Amino acid sequence: MSSQNLKDPDRFDRGVRTVLVGLSSNVLLAVIKIVTGILGNSYALMADGIESTMDIFSSAVVLGGIKISSLPADENHPYGHGKAESLAAMTVSLVLLMAGIGVAIKSVLEIMQPHHTPAFFTLIVLVGVIITKEILFRFIFSVGKSVNSLSLKAEAWHHRSDALTSVAAFIGISIAIIGGKGYESADDWAALAASGIIIYNGIHMLKYAVKEIMDYAPNPDTEETIRSIAGRVPGVVAIEKCRVRKSGLNLFVDIHVEVNGDMAVSDAHLIGHNVKDALMTAPLGIADVLVHIEPAGFLKSKNII
Repeated sequence: MSSQNLKDPDRFDRGVRTVLVGLSSNVLLAVIKIVTGILGNSYALMADGIESTMDIFSSAVVLGGIKISSLPADENHPYGHGKAESLAAMTVSLVLLMAGIGVAIKSVLEIMQPHHTPAFFTLIVLVGVIITKEILFRFIFSVGKSVNSLSLKAEAWHHRSDALTSVAAFIGISIAIIGGKGYESADDWAALAASGIIIYNGIHMLKYAVKEIMDYAPNPDTEETIRSIAGRVPGVVAIEKCRVRKSGLNLFVDIHVEVNGDMAVSDAHLIGHNVKDALMTAPLGIADVLVHIEPAGFLKSKNII
């Protein structure tokens, strides 16, 4: 007893619009940071700009993942294309990891090669970058949470990592300017510290992306809510099993419903449809429900459970 629900197009549209905002911002900020880093003699700022160019790639990946995951089910993909969103999140996480490792290696090389003190105006640019990136993080993470998108959350953390990288660069450049001769490498140490933050966030998001691809169960509260909604449907005696998995922005539910074993098959079938309708119309982002009807107490009487 299964039915594929039409996915809310507004959720996907919001996701696409959000990614485009982030992508446009990354293009502008990457140019500003790299140019300012070169002119202001700051490797930390240049490294920050390079990380932003990686953000452009990751934004494009997230955009593609969301668009593909919104495609309807077909003969070859009966459960839809939702896993594309998880794959996009995994790709972004891996890019974040590579960016962090790259910045770390370059930072060590720069520490070993003394250079001139960064210019003061690089600090002014960094203040604007930090504020912009933090605003982007809060905005994109909020949207990702509201539409239940792991790739958007990963994208948001990419912006937060960029903000933290800029904070580290600001501290390092400030120390280099205030300390003067002998403190030039503070700029590079800051970039090295920032790389650790980037790597940590990459590992953190990669872990959740792998869980989604492996059909890791959502939080227990979600299952409890589904059991509660189904259990309130007239004619339902008990909920025997409930399995939930996430694919893209949507949930797929397999549920075993116990009903009076003496009722007609047609009546039990109707109860199953009512359970399905109750779950599909609930604001949980459920795309598909498979309902299995069982006579109440049958499994226990046969010592099956």
